[in-house]
Amino acid sequence: MGKSRRTRARTVALRAATALVFALAGFLFQVSSSTAAGTDLRNDGALLRMSDLVRHEDERNEELESRIAEVSAQVDELSARQGGEAGREEELDRLERLAGARELAGAALTVTLDDAPVDARPLLPGVPDPRPNDLVVHQQDIQAVVNALWAGGAEGVQVMDQRLISTSAVRCVGNTLILQGRVYSPPYVITAVGDPARLRDALETTPAIRTYREYVDAYGLGWQVSEGEATLPAYSGPMELTATERVDGRERDATDAPLGTD
Repeated sequence: MGKSRRTRARTVALRAATALVFALAGFLFQVSSSTAAGTDLRNDGALLRMSDLVRHEDERNEELESRIAEVSAQVDELSARQGGEAGREEELDRLERLAGARELAGAALTVTLDDAPVDARPLLPGVPDPRPNDLVVHQQDIQAVVNALWAGGAEGVQVMDQRLISTSAVRCVGNTLILQGRVYSPPYVITAVGDPARLRDALETTPAIRTYREYVDAYGLGWQVSEGEATLPAYSGPMELTATERVDGRERDATDAPLGTD
């Protein structure tokens, strides 16, 4: 829209300047024609009249040139003003993208977390039998993935079918996820648009995710990472801050020690 306004404004101004130039040219042609018609331009009287006419037209030319200069200055001023508006529009567009208020498309990394089978047994020798909480994806696991993706330079993150913003709160009750007023069951799909290599590196170097993957190896919790193209929808919910409260239970979280340690 900003580019269209700038184009229309520049077109109008340039048309005005062009009209003045053509008006000047047409006027001079008309003067030349009327002066030459039926007149010997070598006659002294004709030369005197021509001298007066030239002086008059010089003054007229100066006036027209002054008006053309004014129009050119207006074109420059309008272009500068429109350029400033374009800059503000670009800044607004950038802030809206950062806030998640714009659709975002590009290279992406998708992480899928899932519960282990309810009857899962240890998959590695020397690993103790699992507790019920060892077999489900917890709030801390989802948060660890989301935080790692942001740390890896994600331009935008989506959990399930919802775009996250700075005030989004990820909460789990039992083995269900509550996100922005909606309830989801596993598997949990988290997608981030950004540099896949950087995003993958951030996942691999996050301690809480390393702990989660030990339980993946031990009991069969779901963990899948894939690359591809993705389009994240614009965030459409409320943006006001809300308070959340964590209810502590005996759960595996980011502070749990890896398997096999005290």
